Amino acid sequence: MKNSNLKQRILVEIESLIARSCPNQKISKKFENLHVAILKKYYNATDVSIDYHRKRVEMDIVLDDTSYDPKKVNVSIPTLHVNLLFQNLKEFLKNCIDSDNKSLAFYASLLKSFEKKEVLFKIV
Repeated sequence: MKNSNLKQRILVEIESLIARSCPNQKISKKFENLHVAILKKYYNATDVSIDYHRKRVEMDIVLDDTSYDPKKVNVSIPTLHVNLLFQNLKEFLKNCIDSDNKSLAFYASLLKSFEKKEVLFKIV
């Protein structure tokens, strides 16, 4: 029961953070990094760039993880370049949230890093 409550709390908190990070005015670099991290996790992508004005996301999706070797320089990983359009950034990012254990651990670490940054800003 506690485990289920923790999972639900993480999901609610990450969705709340997404909602706070999607204002109508200029988006800060830390929130842009949050958006990129969520998209990289969901799509297993590299080189993610978001054009907020034109409502586009460009990225290279890794097609085959088995060719990745962290002990070698990887120059030929098979990727697919995509250009996605979105109407509403907040809804687009919320739809990229998965509820499996590995993803929840990733979101928890994101929340923890944002919590630390916000505490530092409040102290100063």
